[in-house]
Amino acid sequence: MAEKLIALRKSRGWSQEDLAEQLDVSRQSVSKWESGGSLR
Repeated sequence: MAEKLIALRKSRGWSQEDLAEQLDVSRQSVSKWESGGSLR
């Protein structure tokens, strides 16, 4: 899951902050998802 999220984000040229804004979550949440630390 984490690898897929990273690949999709990078394919769009988005930073973690950009993705967080799109999903209305914190950048820290995106970071945790990408590191596999949390799936919620």
